[in-house]
Amino acid sequence: MDVKQLQDKANLMRRYVIQMLEKAGSGHPGGSLSSADIVTCLFFKVMRHRPDEPEWPDRDRFHLSKGHCCPIVYAALAECGYFPKDELNHLRKLGALLQGHPDVHIPGISVASGSLGQGLSVALGMALAARLDKRDYRVYCVMGDGEIQEGNIWEAAMGCAHYKLDNVCAVLDYNGFQIDGRVEEVMGIEPIVDKWKAFGWNVIFIDGHDIAQILKAFKDAAGFKGKPTIIIAKTIKGKNVSFMENVVDFHGRAPTKEEAEIALKELADGK
Repeated sequence: MDVKQLQDKANLMRRYVIQMLEKAGSGHPGGSLSSADIVTCLFFKVMRHRPDEPEWPDRDRFHLSKGHCCPIVYAALAECGYFPKDELNHLRKLGALLQGHPDVHIPGISVASGSLGQGLSVALGMALAARLDKRDYRVYCVMGDGEIQEGNIWEAAMGCAHYKLDNVCAVLDYNGFQIDGRVEEVMGIEPIVDKWKAFGWNVIFIDGHDIAQILKAFKDAAGFKGKPTIIIAKTIKGKNVSFMENVVDFHGRAPTKEEAEIALKELADGK
C-alpha cells in the first residue's frame, strides 16, 4: 500500500471504531482514534504476519500495552481477515469474541492486556525468546503516555537496553491525555526524549498522523542495531472526529447514536 491507501485505510479503521463503540455503548474512542495511523501502518505495511496462520512462529509480534484501546486493533485484525468483520458488531457483549480488553482467545492476540504498565515487560520477554530460539522476528509494543507513569515500564526499559534488544520497537502514543485529564497536569513525563535516551534507547520523534513519517520511523528502527528503539509519536486524542479531538471525556465514553452519525460523516468526508 502507498501513503494515500494507508491514509484511507486508517480512516476506515476509525469508522469501524466509532461503529462498534456506539453499538457496544461503552469503550474507549479517544486513544483508539489517536493510534489509528500507527496501528494501520503496522498491520497493513510494516509487520510480517499471516492472518490465516495466527500462530506462525516467524511472525512479528504485536502487543497493545494500553489494552483499553483495543477497538482499533480489533478493527485491523478483522480487516486483515483474522476473524469475520461481523464480530465487531458484538464488542463487549456477554459471550462474544471481542471483550473490553484483548485476550488470547482472539486470533492475532498473543498476550492479554489491560493492566497498564506491563506491556513493555511482555515485549522484552518476546524479544529475548526470539534470541534464544534464533528467530528474526521483531516485537512491536504500543504504549500510552499516561501509562508510562508506571514504574514497571522503566524497569522494562532498563532491561531492553541492558540486553541490547534491537528487535524491540516500542511506540508511544503521545496524545497528551489520560483518564483524569492532561498528562502534564496528572503526572508530567517531560523531558520524554531525554529520559528514553538516558535509559539507553534509540529515540525517534515523529508526527504520529503523518503516514510517511511513521513508515520511515519503522524502517529506521529496523535498521538500527545495538539498542532498542522507541518511536515517540505526537498524536491528537480523538483524531479526525472534531468534537472528540483533545476532549478528555472521550477517553472512555462511547459516542451516542447521534454523535456516531456525525463522526461517521466527518470520517467519510475526510477520506
